[in-house]
Amino acid sequence: MTLRRDLLLRSALFASAALCGTQARADTAWNPDRALRIVVPVAPGGSLDILGRLLARHLTEALGQNVVTENKPGAGSNIAFEFVARAAPDGLTLLVGSDPLTINPALYPRVGFDPVRDFSPVIEAVRAPQVLVVHPSAPVRDMAGFIAWAREANGKLTVASQGNGSIGHLAGALFAQDAGLAFTHVPYRGGGPAVIDLVAGHIQALFVTLPAAIEHIRAGRLRALAVTSTKRVPALPEVPSIAESGFAEFEVITWQGILAPAGTSPVAIRRLAGTLERILAKPEVAEQLAAQGFEVTSQGPVQFAQLIQAEARRWPALVRRTGAQPD
Repeated sequence: MTLRRDLLLRSALFASAALCGTQARADTAWNPDRALRIVVPVAPGGSLDILGRLLARHLTEALGQNVVTENKPGAGSNIAFEFVARAAPDGLTLLVGSDPLTINPALYPRVGFDPVRDFSPVIEAVRAPQVLVVHPSAPVRDMAGFIAWAREANGKLTVASQGNGSIGHLAGALFAQDAGLAFTHVPYRGGGPAVIDLVAGHIQALFVTLPAAIEHIRAGRLRALAVTSTKRVPALPEVPSIAESGFAEFEVITWQGILAPAGTSPVAIRRLAGTLERILAKPEVAEQLAAQGFEVTSQGPVQFAQLIQAEARRWPALVRRTGAQPD
């Protein structure tokens, strides 16, 4: 009996070792066998589009498969969110997600996704403030002048954002409430088209994520009045924050990251997260993102999931506070 027990024990240990070896190999076994796509929920040219295209280019090299970006704007980004939520969880369809993913369920009566239940977070890549910009012909050069201009316009000043329920929309609504102002909100299908229309003089002001406007600011095609972080940003050190312009508690920061459909293999999530973390750590990538006004965060799946859960709890109260509604 002792010999038999010894043989059984040895057999069990061998099987366990073999299983561990199989699992270890599986942890590194996810290799995409065809092209990947990164879905961008806004029109080309905005900050999400900038990030998506940059990551797609480097992922193509890192994974040995073509990675393409696919813009799916519309319905405040809900079209893209629902599309990715319903995609096959094979790691081949990814989303560049940001604040509207957690804002929209509080803003719209019905959405076809749940920000916590229907997605597998991969990595929070960056954060950035919004920036309030005007056309260079505008008769204002600072926040005091902007407030006076808005009051004189008596609600007719057109202040655009990258879309209904976007972080820019809510930043503008929160500022209007804090300053006792009224604006005419003009929603766009992404920051890129909004910036183009402001440069052309079709609207008067815009709250938009900084990277979407920074090159136009540097070129003098737009005038930046303030950023929505509590402190100035290194990319535009001459531009004050709204907080230092008399609104000490004002802060609106956007996050942006990569998500996959819920149910995507943990092995695929780990491979993608690790690959993206290495990409974001490349000096040329980090420097390019910083120059555009992004702060690289590189928060992995667990931390990113915690952020999304916290944001999903936070926004309903802020949406009610601003009274923001889809136009």
